Amino acid sequence: MRTYYQAPIPPLHILDGAAFNTFTAFQSIAPAPPIILPANILETGSEILLTADGEFSNTGTPTLGLGFLYGAVAIAAGTALTTITAATAWPWHAEWQGRVRSVGTAGTIQGMGWWTLGISLTAFSVTQAMPATQALRTVTIDTTASTAISPGAVWGTSSVSNTIKVTRYSCTLIS
Repeated sequence: MRTYYQAPIPPLHILDGAAFNTFTAFQSIAPAPPIILPANILETGSEILLTADGEFSNTGTPTLGLGFLYGAVAIAAGTALTTITAATAWPWHAEWQGRVRSVGTAGTIQGMGWWTLGISLTAFSVTQAMPATQALRTVTIDTTASTAISPGAVWGTSSVSNTIKVTRYSCTLIS
């Protein structure tokens, strides 16, 4: 009989991450140091639960999209939404859960989640599915290498005024 566990993957961040700006490609916005899944820790049937919260600020009405990365691979990315002008420290939240379907250098993980942006300091926009299509729910990943797993974002307009940061991020392995 095998014993299964549910545990957070360290480091457990207790401080806000840095504010990221001036980018228009989907990239990691993870706090330092990154959360690294050790090589070969995932097995067929393992689950990963990712949750992140943060805040964003902007000028104008740029689009903003959220999701998660497994190394450089987007395991979940939502369709960008147009933000409301002059956001200052407005909240965002993203959550995704996936199950490993196969392991190896071309392993697969299938999952889905949701995310939402603040439309003020006290209210959120409608919930967005993540990923945006059924075809994007299954992703090829390398489970044989140690890999950073992180929240990601994309701005539609590069500006020093368009900032996003993570205030809470956790990765829970259910195995």
